[in-house]
Amino acid sequence: MSEQQTALGDRKYAILGTGALGGFYGAKLQKAGLDVHFLLKSDYEHVSKHGLIVESKDGDFTLPQVNAYNDVAKMPKCDVVVVALKTTQNHLLPHLLPPVVKDNGVVLVLQNGLGVEEEVTQILDKVHVIGGLCFLCSNKVGFGHIRHLDYGHITLGEYLPKYSLAGITERMQQIAEDFQRAGIGIELAEDLLLARWKKLVWNIPYNGLSVILNASTDELMADTHTRTLVEQIMSEVKAGANSMGRIIPDSFIQTMLDYTVKMTPYRTSMKIDYDERRPLEVEAIVGNPFRKTQAAGVDLPKISCLYHQLKFLDARNQIGRE
Repeated sequence: MSEQQTALGDRKYAILGTGALGGFYGAKLQKAGLDVHFLLKSDYEHVSKHGLIVESKDGDFTLPQVNAYNDVAKMPKCDVVVVALKTTQNHLLPHLLPPVVKDNGVVLVLQNGLGVEEEVTQILDKVHVIGGLCFLCSNKVGFGHIRHLDYGHITLGEYLPKYSLAGITERMQQIAEDFQRAGIGIELAEDLLLARWKKLVWNIPYNGLSVILNASTDELMADTHTRTLVEQIMSEVKAGANSMGRIIPDSFIQTMLDYTVKMTPYRTSMKIDYDERRPLEVEAIVGNPFRKTQAAGVDLPKISCLYHQLKFLDARNQIGRE
């Protein structure tokens, strides 16, 4: 991102993965007047002709025309490339990213889990990588049709090698201004690694247990046994963060429990993928944190159990799909 491109609306955005998450945020950015370019797969023909529909608790809207592509080679070079694919598709990034990112541009990784920014830096060297933690309840309910149920804010943190502290950078502030202009709440994090571990406090127990126990978030919270199990797994995530030098206060666990009780009953993204027989994001959300913690000499028995159960269910589910 060049020094001159600091004014609102100057930045050109690409959205790689126009689903429940990328479609929602990209549509909000375009609605706010920003120049947005969408990469699509199965929805390409439909969205090219009819645009995007967003049903939202904040107000429904339609974008009759969007810049839609089914090939990155046809997309313009963009200042900010938003990676909104599932992490199970990250093997495609070496093909998708180089044609669409400007030199010195930003790759904004809106994905769950741990270690995803490191993957991007192995593909490109003349870019800045920012991680985004999305607190969003939304689903894709049809071609080019997104239903936003709850929340929507994003925590941004810049990535430096080995997740060193980056502080609040000018690039983060510029992107935050664009998103805030689009009505998206933004929090800026000085420590991306801490922010990712804090997101895992929610993601590991609820995504994992929703698949293993065939339950929605409200069902997990309503039963005393599963609520206890959620808390125990959260405590292990806290221990995992501690093994990497990041301290999560006990009060944060209670905050996440309260947050989940209040949220709209929700089928997690991993549960939706499981029900649709799509590959699960087991490695990014559970495997990578588990391995990093193991390497630090810390044992997380409940997360280990969760990981191996999910690997079995995912493999069996994919066999059933063939």
